[in-house]
Amino acid sequence: MMRLEATCQLDFEVETPLPLILMLRPRSGGQQWVERESYLISPYVPTLEHTDSYGNLCQRLVAPRGSFSIHTAAEVVTAATMDTAPGAGFIDVQNLPDSVLAFLLPSRYCESDRFGELASEITAGARLGYDQVAMIDRWVRNSIRFTPGSSMVPVSASEVNSRGEGVCRDLAQLGIALCRSISIPARLVVGYLFELEPMDLHAWFEAYVGGRWYSFDPTQYEMRGGRVAIAYGRDAADVSIFHQFGAGDILSQMKITVKRLDGLAV
Repeated sequence: MMRLEATCQLDFEVETPLPLILMLRPRSGGQQWVERESYLISPYVPTLEHTDSYGNLCQRLVAPRGSFSIHTAAEVVTAATMDTAPGAGFIDVQNLPDSVLAFLLPSRYCESDRFGELASEITAGARLGYDQVAMIDRWVRNSIRFTPGSSMVPVSASEVNSRGEGVCRDLAQLGIALCRSISIPARLVVGYLFELEPMDLHAWFEAYVGGRWYSFDPTQYEMRGGRVAIAYGRDAADVSIFHQFGAGDILSQMKITVKRLDGLAV
């Protein structure tokens, strides 16, 4: 295990009061434990929090006119290495837990109903389950260029496949669509990755095989640890760190830092 401090600074310029729903707080569970966190809003406005249908912690507020900022920090104990399970088996759809069924279906940015033939070609000869996902992960890494900054708004898996390049979110969503097309549940994860270059928010995907979720990241040549998950969802529509309800480009700056803290080398 390792202890990380992850921070996120969001600066906004708002022309007229604007409702926001934010998703900036990591939660304990899985392979991470939140030891300490802070959430600073300047100037302060009343804020409500709720948990969405995927278990993510969401904050609701109305951003005031003018300069407005949010700064979050979390000290998190997380896995230094990620679990892998070559050979972990495929689970028949009728035996899947109810909670993962939503991650089998096509969604806005993961049109899995268009990828069955390609996924079958990619995974030909693989043992059903984890090994199929590993082949999909490898294919996306080798076939789609990871190009930070190449798409400023979410694009669909079909678009990414046609373009041949994308940001981390795009590559993850293509992996998700391919998995779902062969009846393997898959979901998008947004969070932080220690020593990511260039430093930014990061996205990867998880697939449900062998009775649990396993992580895959087609932007990295090894599935390394040092990850802090903030949000889980079907695709980018579910895991945006903020949704604004009104027109205009209000985000003037975003700064992410992730550093390792002393102690806890297990």
